Amino acid sequence: MVRKRSDLFRLRANVVAMRTTVHGKPAAPILGALLLSALAFALLQTMVAPAIPAFADEFDTSPATATWALTGFLLSASVATPLAGKLGDLFGKGRVLTIVLLIFSAGAVVCAVAPTIEVLIAGRVLSGVAGGVFPLAFGIINDELPGERRATAIGLMSAMFGIGGGIGLPLSGVIVDNADVSVLFLLGLMALPAAFAVHRYVPASPARKRTSVDVVGALVLSAGLATILLAISRANSWGWSSAEFLGLLALGVATLAYFARLELRTPEPLVDMRMMRRRPVLATNATGFLVGIAMFGSFICIPQFAQTPEASGYGFGMTTTEAGLLMLPSALTMLVFGPLGGALGNRIGFRSTLMMGTVLAALSFALLAVAHAEPWEFVVSGLLMGAGISLAFASMANLIVVAVDPSEVGVATGINTVTRTVGGAFGAALVAALLAAETVPGSGFPTETAYTEVFVVAGAGALLALGTAMAIPRLKPRSHARRPAAQAEPARA
Repeated sequence: MVRKRSDLFRLRANVVAMRTTVHGKPAAPILGALLLSALAFALLQTMVAPAIPAFADEFDTSPATATWALTGFLLSASVATPLAGKLGDLFGKGRVLTIVLLIFSAGAVVCAVAPTIEVLIAGRVLSGVAGGVFPLAFGIINDELPGERRATAIGLMSAMFGIGGGIGLPLSGVIVDNADVSVLFLLGLMALPAAFAVHRYVPASPARKRTSVDVVGALVLSAGLATILLAISRANSWGWSSAEFLGLLALGVATLAYFARLELRTPEPLVDMRMMRRRPVLATNATGFLVGIAMFGSFICIPQFAQTPEASGYGFGMTTTEAGLLMLPSALTMLVFGPLGGALGNRIGFRSTLMMGTVLAALSFALLAVAHAEPWEFVVSGLLMGAGISLAFASMANLIVVAVDPSEVGVATGINTVTRTVGGAFGAALVAALLAAETVPGSGFPTETAYTEVFVVAGAGALLALGTAMAIPRLKPRSHARRPAAQAEPARA
């Protein structure tokens, strides 16, 4: 009888823990505010992909230049992400997240009223500051949610990275076909209610050791990434073996090498390279970089393939709306597999879940490489891709949380978000370059062979991600000091 009562009290304690934070406050408003913030960022991150041809027409520029509306956003997010994590430790994660969302909204307004492509790209760079949403949100989850909810919450937050992108693609098509392209960016104003919700519901952060902001590191990182991305974007016009391309690429690589050395000598570095030396962190971030390449490769090339006129010998001649809807099954799959990734990882380990995700992504591109004559083949591929990306994102965030101390979660997840975002930026630039390298004479459309090469390259990236995921050691979960007595064990690695 006593044992039954004990079990009943334990069950009741766990139910209460599922509904409240470790401070006893309702968890739903906090998680809802964080998810809305992530959705706003993820939507505007990829909604421009199907609209790149429309930007080129609207501002009378080349598709390669218009692609910088996406690449510039990703570049800005890559630098802003670790900065936001540092500022969150200095001034409070909720406060910094609120400011980040307000800046994101301002950037969206600049894009909506932009008179030239240069102003549009500048607005996108400003909006990219919202890359800090994810490390700040992961840090808040780690601070506020009890252990048995963290894995699922982190999995759902990570899935928003893909869900927002998947929803944004078809929604972008509807807007481009039926309204002015400026409406795309006005959707970014959904960050305003998210900012209010974060300000209203997210508690003050626990006390942390005060740190300084590595401004020099941020500038060097920006210069290195921008140089390499510029080299890739200009490779076709200069030539892949030209002195200009090779010289600029070498300069970018040398700048990033200097950045790594600089961070090792900096007392409060922007990116803790010592943390990066840890095998679980290094292998997980390498996987994130490769998955980012594959994900953004699909976001760019699939809508363009679908919109290519059938007269070219391939393609479906779809409208922007129809091409976006072709990506909808992938988005719906992400919505299901995002939270499922957290629950599955708790059962079989997040290393295994991550490996499963990379395999599904590789199969998705392998299918497209050999079969892309019918729309249903893209639907099947999208289902595999959505499941794979969601499982991978949910697993990587949880692996990072398990691998580091609670005080390092914000910085560590920020670094992981950076590697995914940088991978996306490289993927976007690389895909644009590969598609522009081979075109159908007299049309300007990429050849079918160029698309096949992109599918093969993205699939190879997913397979390499499987290799780096296999290099992640099996870790025992860390115990957290503030864990309630009735709380379940943390997620398995």
